[in-house]
Amino acid sequence: MANRVDELSIFAFGLISVARFVGLITARGGSKGLPGKNIANVGGQPLIAWTIKAALGSRYLKRTIVSTDSDEIADVAKQFGAEVPFMRPADLAQDSSPHSDVIRHAILWLEKDEGRMPDYIVLLQPTSPFRTALDIDEACAIAERDDADSVVGVSAQKSHPYWTKTMKANGLLSDFMQLPHHSEYWQRQKLPPAYVINGVIYVIRCSHFMREATYFTNKTFGYVVPPERSLDIDTAWDLKLADLLLNEIVLKGK
Repeated sequence: MANRVDELSIFAFGLISVARFVGLITARGGSKGLPGKNIANVGGQPLIAWTIKAALGSRYLKRTIVSTDSDEIADVAKQFGAEVPFMRPADLAQDSSPHSDVIRHAILWLEKDEGRMPDYIVLLQPTSPFRTALDIDEACAIAERDDADSVVGVSAQKSHPYWTKTMKANGLLSDFMQLPHHSEYWQRQKLPPAYVINGVIYVIRCSHFMREATYFTNKTFGYVVPPERSLDIDTAWDLKLADLLLNEIVLKGK
């Protein structure tokens, strides 16, 4: 999927843009799986700081807002330049709280604060610290160019779904999905492209989302993020790996 846009093109898009893009970083304080992960030290700074820096470097984002229920996360976010104009209600900060309700809450706040609903909300989760400002701008440029309802970050599927199996209690394997009757699909080079949502970025048209509570429509486009920028931190191992890689990036930048 070819969707790379050079920096001059992105700059041109930004100059003529009539759409308004607002960055939304969602960072809940409680996390049973990995407590304190959003402000854990990764590469010498809090995890959320990497996402804030990318957002602030974007040419498209008019504002970068953090939605959190945690005073500690709010303080860190402000320290690195993000807005924390409201605290997320406790009922939207539970393990069972739908993310869609968190996005809706932020959109309604923005509508009241700015006098109108933004055209697009750009959801950026702190657990994707390798995302860049250019990634944000390219995804926003796709939304603007193609009048998309949404643009979703995806990665090429490493393990192709045609090769996925299920296993019964006795260990017997069977196909997870019906395979096409094409023997050449057993050769990796001949498999049709397959992509997986990686959580790196979601550019969401606010008006559609508020009506339908979904960002998947027949006008949802993919923005392909390379593997080295697609790591999603979910476990302690992911956190350690990210720390090693980001420390290496910091050292190279000095």
